[in-house]
Amino acid sequence: MAINIELRATSSKKHHDLPITVQGDDVDPQGKHIAINDYFISMDGKPWYGVCGEFHYSRVDADRWDEELAKMAMNGINIVSTYVFWNHHEEREGHWNFTGNRNLREFVRLCARNHMYVIVRLGPFAHGEARNGGLPDWLYGKPYDVRSLDPGFLAAVLDLYNHEAEQLRGLYYADGGPIIAAQLDNEYMHSAAPWELTTGVSNEWIPGGHDGEAYLQALRTMATQAGIRVPFFTSTGWGGSPVPSDVLPLWGGYAYRPWLFYAHGGEHPKTDEYLYRNYHADDCKRTEEFDPAYPPSSLPYACCEMGGGMFSSYRYRFQLPMKSVDAMANIKLGSGCNMLGYYMFHGGTNPQGDGIYLNESQTPKRSYDFQAAIGQYGQVRESCKRLKTIHSLVQDFSEQITPLEVYLPSGQDCIDPADSDSLRWSLRTDGLRGFVFLNNFQDHAEMNPQKNQSIALTLADGQRLTIDGIGLENQENCILPFNMDLDGITLVCATVQPVARLLPRSGNRPTFVFMKPDGMSRYYMRFQEGAVMSEEVDADAQRQLITVTCGDKTIDVVVVNRNQSNAMYVVDHDSLVFVDDDSNLFMSSPGSAVLESSSAHPVIESWPPFSAVLNSEPVALPHQDVRVDEAGTMKYILHLPSLAMDALGHHGVTDMLLRIRYSGDIAWLWAGSTLLDDNFANGSTWEVGLRDYRRELRDNDNTLVLGLTPLKKGSFVNVDSAMAARTEQVELTVGRLISVELTPIYAYELQIR
Repeated sequence: MAINIELRATSSKKHHDLPITVQGDDVDPQGKHIAINDYFISMDGKPWYGVCGEFHYSRVDADRWDEELAKMAMNGINIVSTYVFWNHHEEREGHWNFTGNRNLREFVRLCARNHMYVIVRLGPFAHGEARNGGLPDWLYGKPYDVRSLDPGFLAAVLDLYNHEAEQLRGLYYADGGPIIAAQLDNEYMHSAAPWELTTGVSNEWIPGGHDGEAYLQALRTMATQAGIRVPFFTSTGWGGSPVPSDVLPLWGGYAYRPWLFYAHGGEHPKTDEYLYRNYHADDCKRTEEFDPAYPPSSLPYACCEMGGGMFSSYRYRFQLPMKSVDAMANIKLGSGCNMLGYYMFHGGTNPQGDGIYLNESQTPKRSYDFQAAIGQYGQVRESCKRLKTIHSLVQDFSEQITPLEVYLPSGQDCIDPADSDSLRWSLRTDGLRGFVFLNNFQDHAEMNPQKNQSIALTLADGQRLTIDGIGLENQENCILPFNMDLDGITLVCATVQPVARLLPRSGNRPTFVFMKPDGMSRYYMRFQEGAVMSEEVDADAQRQLITVTCGDKTIDVVVVNRNQSNAMYVVDHDSLVFVDDDSNLFMSSPGSAVLESSSAHPVIESWPPFSAVLNSEPVALPHQDVRVDEAGTMKYILHLPSLAMDALGHHGVTDMLLRIRYSGDIAWLWAGSTLLDDNFANGSTWEVGLRDYRRELRDNDNTLVLGLTPLKKGSFVNVDSAMAARTEQVELTVGRLISVELTPIYAYELQIR
């Protein structure tokens, strides 16, 4: 089927900087200036594309921070956003804790070390499935409403901000530090959380707020008063939240929504999150998730909470489709988003409080894995590997893609989510060049493969070009270029996706990397007239090197398939490293990399070939069984082999994943009286990183207790007693331990030359 589109020129449109950035705080010591116009963020007057990933420092062992941040950076994150959970720092009134996993200052310093900017989500309310949305319990007994303009509450918030400011002193952008923004409250006048003190009895809720912009302005004034000096402030824009004119609203989208089942179970509806829209158009279709009080054309569309994963709640268990995450990134980018932002990008484990658990009651007591792109214990998942392809594109070609406007074909924003046949696509273009965005993913549904589609474009200068042979497998998405400048050679159109530009080494030509999406009907690259390719794109080849010459210009093109793209890492901006499925790569310092793998003999390749010197070589551990003894009704003693535990932290063994398969309702893992982790059963294997619990293991002779809560059928409480006796009676229980095994995680230090 051929689709004919006529484009208009848009390159003459001028963007004007907005009065959102704070004068003086928007320039670093080297004179680099951050500005925000009506369409994008710029650095030194050039379009800049931010990719923001949520990472909660207080939910991750501080010993992991540096390497986990390095993993995020390696996978294309250049901004870290993080909640400051008030009750993680002042659980008891007047007793502050910024040590260990709560050391905000050290975390921000490590973000800078890994060359990432920071958005600090200041609170006071955070949500984040934390107890009371992050508010301390002691606020419940105060003679004022929280999230209000009451002077008593504002005084408490000012104290919070003063303590945050002390942690952040000297780390702001104007100081040469990484902090570029601060968020005020969260989902104000839209979302709240249970007061956990009352859960199960009166079930009271924290106020959502009712003071509008005045409340957010009061928070901004207090933050400035406390000394929090950021180039700009942000707020969440969805759900009717107020947006002051001097604050940048940030958006998002979730297709998997456990909160729908807070009080009951049910079937999840298909959502419209995988349909393209023009979020910068004043006539953009309004929804509950996007209904701004301002004209959309007046501010950039930027995100902080696209579903980078999702937690399983007690009443809604599911396995997140890993391909849903980069599909949403494609949708947002193709809908005009000029900052991608994921919640969560890295999962975590909630700290334990003073006799209480600090997660919200609908979630596990400790686990906050979130099925995120990088898991609770640093597991790099398929979603992460797919995302880095898009992240590299928007960063390496930021000046080519960021200024382009959205062209939304008629009817695209009105497709029924249940429609499994229609081609879902959009354009970003200036009328002469641009990118075609294609998506064949739909949440809670399967899509039929797309085959042999064709898009014919009439450009603003009258040129006609046809992109034919378009196809996509179910759940696949891609971004195709037209009239793309590759260092002086024009790529007229292609059915492969641009991924990266490698900086030329001394005497070498520039190299561009492209990816073949799964299910494309035909693979090709068509260059400008006079260009000569050394070979055509081979549909069957995993990886190809093609040389393109036009006049006095010559470039190299590396073409990989989707699997190779997932396995590929760009090292030092000039080399490609390919690892196997069980491995991932991150930089420990310039020129040095760490190859992390569950295999004792990982496979690694590079292009162009480089010298990789192993500074240390792990010693492969022999397989060792975990001895399991039954200890009661669905309780088991796990005896971990001493050889494996002694190796943890030595000989290149950086972690030991305890992998537990079970059926039932909830699993609990204890070391003595300490709950290490817990899990709501959703059919997947539960993984626990033992590195974080070395002290507890040592104190308990490498012995853990695993408890399973079974699924119960016909359960009721018998109260027919004259003596206040109550007993649970159950017709049938379903649950069993299937297997327990240990998987060592090895680390290879590579010196790149």
